[in-house]
Amino acid sequence: MKKIIYKIALFAIPFFVFTSCIDDLNVIPIDDREVTSATVFDDPEAYKQVLAKLYAGLAISGQQGPAGQPDISGIDEGFSQYLRQLWVHQVLTTDEAVVAWNDPSLPEMMFQQWSPSNEFVTAMYNRIFYQISLANEYLRQTTDARLNDRGVDADLRAKIQIYRAEARFLRALSYWHAMDLFGNVPFVTDQDPIGAFLPEQIERANLFIFIEEELLDILDVMVPPLANEYGRADRGAAMTLLAKLYLNAQVYTGTPRWSDALTYSQMVIDGGYQLEPEYKHLFNADNNPIQNPGMRETIFAVRYSGEHTRTYGGTTFIISASIGGEMNSLDYGTSGKWGGHRTTKNIVNLFNYDNEDLGEYDENDSRARFYSTDHDVEINDRTEFTDGYAVIKYTNLTREGNSGTNLEFADTDFPVFRLADVYLMYAEAHLNGGGGDLATAVGYINQLRERALGDNSRNISSADLNLDFILDERGRELFWESHRRTDLIRFGKFAGNTDYVWPFKGGVASGVQTNARNNLFPLPFTDTSANPNLVQNPGY
Repeated sequence: MKKIIYKIALFAIPFFVFTSCIDDLNVIPIDDREVTSATVFDDPEAYKQVLAKLYAGLAISGQQGPAGQPDISGIDEGFSQYLRQLWVHQVLTTDEAVVAWNDPSLPEMMFQQWSPSNEFVTAMYNRIFYQISLANEYLRQTTDARLNDRGVDADLRAKIQIYRAEARFLRALSYWHAMDLFGNVPFVTDQDPIGAFLPEQIERANLFIFIEEELLDILDVMVPPLANEYGRADRGAAMTLLAKLYLNAQVYTGTPRWSDALTYSQMVIDGGYQLEPEYKHLFNADNNPIQNPGMRETIFAVRYSGEHTRTYGGTTFIISASIGGEMNSLDYGTSGKWGGHRTTKNIVNLFNYDNEDLGEYDENDSRARFYSTDHDVEINDRTEFTDGYAVIKYTNLTREGNSGTNLEFADTDFPVFRLADVYLMYAEAHLNGGGGDLATAVGYINQLRERALGDNSRNISSADLNLDFILDERGRELFWESHRRTDLIRFGKFAGNTDYVWPFKGGVASGVQTNARNNLFPLPFTDTSANPNLVQNPGY
């Protein structure tokens, strides 16, 4: 799959640009020199090649890279990449990060002051539905009827059934992001016609059902855990997404599903995944089982190569934007020194186990990946890079300390799902009455803490395990991995009637409460003005 992703520009389907719902998923080839579905599938290998575009859509920003022939328009291509947008929405809107830059619409994301015209909100929405449109067309092109017309043999048909399951997983993943971020959204599947029509809006609870049914339906078709090519989804990825869905079910539908969250978490845990002994190796340039065959913690990753997936999004963005001031970028395997992001004292203090002076943290905890030399933990001026600790969690260094293949673009893969998160989900579901066993939950948490500290000095007892602890431990283990906004909403601490604040929440340096409407992003004005079937989220 690695090789195939690198060659995606050699093949094409009729790529769809989700410009607005008024034209649904307009058939607009990105390059008029490209072949279309009428001819591309003449080559049997094209079924896998086109599937690769679906995966690559999570990693790259367009057909040329790092700029040129972008997948979506309306925003600078470097900003438009899927994971970069997801990181902005899930990390920058929370206590995990502040940004020094003043690009149009960007500070508003940090302040929780976005509007339906915000460029970043619109780009995330368009990126999600671009992905969904690609998956829909792949499914249209791989029906039994289409395969019969092309005379596809039995061996290839068997492979295509697995490819279709993966396409449905990727569509479910993007619809999950749509549901989580935007709530009630336009709904289009491969059963809808191509052409100009106005999609209906689906209620969040009904979209939950669709995603759940899709994932359950493909489980037996997906390759077993750890048996697929690295970078492609397997049954473990689908089960993890189900566990995520159930973990947040009360937010999405009003009805908790803690028992299901625990059940599927345990199924993932039983799938053969293992914790990586060194925490920092999860975020290095060679954080993959191809270069390091023993790595078995990552369940699903978005792959990057400094030579072949050149983008100013993804892990290149995360690494380079967090380097500035007196930091030497080469110490982190990159030439990038963008001076943008730091973290807040709220996250630093999660590692302040002894409640000492503000800004103190336990450097023995391998997860406390901060650069604090000549930095102030307090952020009085967000445009000053030394106000706030820098984060050095992600690097473009191999585990031997060598730079990746390219100093400008990172090799580091992004772990979308990993076993440590599933351990924490099991414990949270248990505490909420989802069943399971308290000793098992404590044991999973202590495995994470023993890895972080190198011994059992910070192990917890059954009496220590409560929901506040779980949220804090998720903050320690998973910060900057694009889970925090969803977690804070689930715990009632993101927006609305909550006393939990952080620097620049609400646009105030000390932080203030924000409007409860912010628990959902608005539907972009570009779509609500074009499609009368869409009802804007409350408060916007």
